[in-house]
Amino acid sequence: MSAPVLEVRDLAYRFPGAEAPVFEGLDFTIGAGEFVALVGGSGVGKSTVLRNVSGLIRPSGGRTTSPQVAERGTRDTAFVFQDTRLLPWRRIRANVGYGLAGLGLSRAEKRARIDEVLTLIGMRDFGPRWPHAVSGGQAQRVGLARALAVHPRLLLMDEPFSAVDALTRQRLQDELLEIWRRLRMAVLFVTHDIAEAVYLADRVCVLRGAPADIVFDEAVPAARPHRRNDPDLQAFAVRVADHL
Repeated sequence: MSAPVLEVRDLAYRFPGAEAPVFEGLDFTIGAGEFVALVGGSGVGKSTVLRNVSGLIRPSGGRTTSPQVAERGTRDTAFVFQDTRLLPWRRIRANVGYGLAGLGLSRAEKRARIDEVLTLIGMRDFGPRWPHAVSGGQAQRVGLARALAVHPRLLLMDEPFSAVDALTRQRLQDELLEIWRRLRMAVLFVTHDIAEAVYLADRVCVLRGAPADIVFDEAVPAARPHRRNDPDLQAFAVRVADHL
């Protein structure tokens, strides 16, 4: 595997006042440019893992290590939420540029960065619109563009396509893969959808139990680009399901 952008060792988290931890003893690594899917049932702690990794909350035990790379105008991680969290009082361009504050970029560099990612998601002409004037799928693309604008080494995605219809979901999956192929940032993608996980990822991890732990961690045994009806992919999905 390539040099890691994230190492998680013996990670544990307990909500304040809770009798037992949500998870404990988590160990996994993500290499540069690797796409990893974290699968598990509702309430098992998948989103909490992301929040620990991102630094939004502090773990109760263990550690996460992300080697720092001092590069102007970038962040080590960026987060794409399930609910797009677009600011309704900001136009699309302003939403996309929100995370660029504090990165030391000039106004011209910020404009160029926003143009870059809006073009990447196919929404260059949508910049002047308000969030209420775009569809659910378009709003998800804007949320992705906002994360990509900071040029992250690791992209954290929390069930970003779960609120859209099936056809839009497949389209967004394919668009995400195309962007990933072009930019080659590492991705940690949380989902409860096994088919989505095996189609998108290089590797699938299963989180299960109470407290939860990773009970399955294997590479997807299919060559890229993945085909949704690939028998090897479908057989692997069955193995993943057996561990849930």
